Amino acid sequence: MAPSTSTFDSAGSPNARLPFASLLALALAGFVTILTEALPAGLLPQISAGLNISEALAGQLVTIYAIGSLVAAIPLTAATQGVRRRPLLLVAIAGFVVANTVTTFSGSYAVTMVARFLAGVSAGLLWALLAGYAARMVPEHQKGRAIAIAMVGTPLALSLGVPAGTFLGNLVGWRMCFGIMSVLALVLMLWVRIRVPDFAGQAAGKRLSVGRVFIMPGIRPVLFVVLAFVLAHNILYTYITPFLATAGMAERADLVLLVFGVTSLLGIWVIGVLIDRYLRALTLASTALFGLAALVLGIAADAPAAVYSAVAVWGLAFGGAATLFQTAIAKTARGAADVAQSMLVTAWNMAIAGGGIVGGILLDRLGVAAFAPALLVLLTATLVVLWAAKRHGFAAAQR
Repeated sequence: MAPSTSTFDSAGSPNARLPFASLLALALAGFVTILTEALPAGLLPQISAGLNISEALAGQLVTIYAIGSLVAAIPLTAATQGVRRRPLLLVAIAGFVVANTVTTFSGSYAVTMVARFLAGVSAGLLWALLAGYAARMVPEHQKGRAIAIAMVGTPLALSLGVPAGTFLGNLVGWRMCFGIMSVLALVLMLWVRIRVPDFAGQAAGKRLSVGRVFIMPGIRPVLFVVLAFVLAHNILYTYITPFLATAGMAERADLVLLVFGVTSLLGIWVIGVLIDRYLRALTLASTALFGLAALVLGIAADAPAAVYSAVAVWGLAFGGAATLFQTAIAKTARGAADVAQSMLVTAWNMAIAGGGIVGGILLDRLGVAAFAPALLVLLTATLVVLWAAKRHGFAAAQR
């Protein structure tokens, strides 16, 4: 059932309260998505022993998940434009229930890989829905803040969920971790059914093709910024341990990532408070801060104090990035937000895969000293495109 008109009448006032229960349900959906994706990375020894495979093969549980998201996001979102939003969201979450339950009980590597691919497909659809769903719950002047709340599950999963899942896996076993994720997804389905409003899908006459959305003014600049910024992030994040070895800090990678996670949370809080008024300025500032962090890491990679400081700035810059990009593309695409979000999901996953590939090539051929220059090239290009996209994509707020 769609929300009543009175909900939006009350929300339209400047001091209206945000629908926190509904938005936090979306945040939990993001938390489940990210944690399901990243959990195997912290449990590789246990998974390899449990399935009688190498750790390298166990690591492909993360790869196949990303592939599922990459190939499914755009076609699934385009095909389901006319479907009501809440049933579609429930189907996406149900995919995690099925996939994580199969992973819990499977003794076959092949079956587990199929389950992980299904989880990735569910993630591709869910990520395409979240920002547009949050934006439809509130009036125009609260859209950025609503998306920020809906996205808070991402840094929480990365900074707290993965370490907690790894710790729990060591206590109760990796299978139990995935079982807990299934139960969490079931609880989330109930929460969504009770508290999250339903919305109609796009009417047939208003649906835009993927090609039409792609050529809309501002869409391509946003996608380029996502690809370049997230590629820069993943080159460093994927190979953070060998990079830290330069300063003799390889054994402190967990502490470094904790610093990154904590400042990421601060970043998403700052973005959430200010995004509706300063989206363009915040995106420029985040990119510049990331560039500053890369510069410090390039100059003083052998100094632990400098590394900790640079990583803190990097986390601050990256924490709200997903919210900034999703808000920018949602506002740019307007009625075609879900299709545009699916493109963003695809670009994001391409950047994740590209970070592993490009970072690996740089590491093998030039060493970690090449990371900072590569990041600076990517972030400079990002700043140039951001600066040029002042009319469409990353426009200044209208006063």
